[in-house]
Amino acid sequence: MSKTKARKKAAAPIEQIAALPVVWDKNGKLRVLMVTSRDSGRWVMPKGWQMDGKKPWHAAKIEALEEAGAIGFISDTEIGHYHYDKRMEDGRKILCRVTLYPMIVDKLKSRWKERKQRKRHWFSAKKAAKLVEEKELTQLLKSLPQLEDQLKSIQQMRDAA
Repeated sequence: MSKTKARKKAAAPIEQIAALPVVWDKNGKLRVLMVTSRDSGRWVMPKGWQMDGKKPWHAAKIEALEEAGAIGFISDTEIGHYHYDKRMEDGRKILCRVTLYPMIVDKLKSRWKERKQRKRHWFSAKKAAKLVEEKELTQLLKSLPQLEDQLKSIQQMRDAA
């Protein structure tokens, strides 16, 4: 048995939440907003820990604002989840299960909390899928074209609110 499989069997994953910030460009093409991680600089979704007293999708919306400066409408219905090994400050790795909530972005702030620690960029779903390391997230990003009707219904909910 590999070390990864043994670790996965040894401990239940720690729960995290993430936003999947999306927008349609002027040509009608779906774009995904990603940020760089603070430690390795790799491209990731804005994510974090659950917050006391906050619904998980609201916590994901806060993470999108803090990490990417994204403001918009977030769905209370998850679009999927993925797992990854989080590197802790002491060198340990812990398995995390991230629940992803789709967010229709209305605007990006020019000044946001983590702007000096991260970069942000819009990517096509196909390009975003190539950039992430997590296989489950890669598959989810690859499936976004098939989920576009679901995402557009979230946009309609935003417009009706």
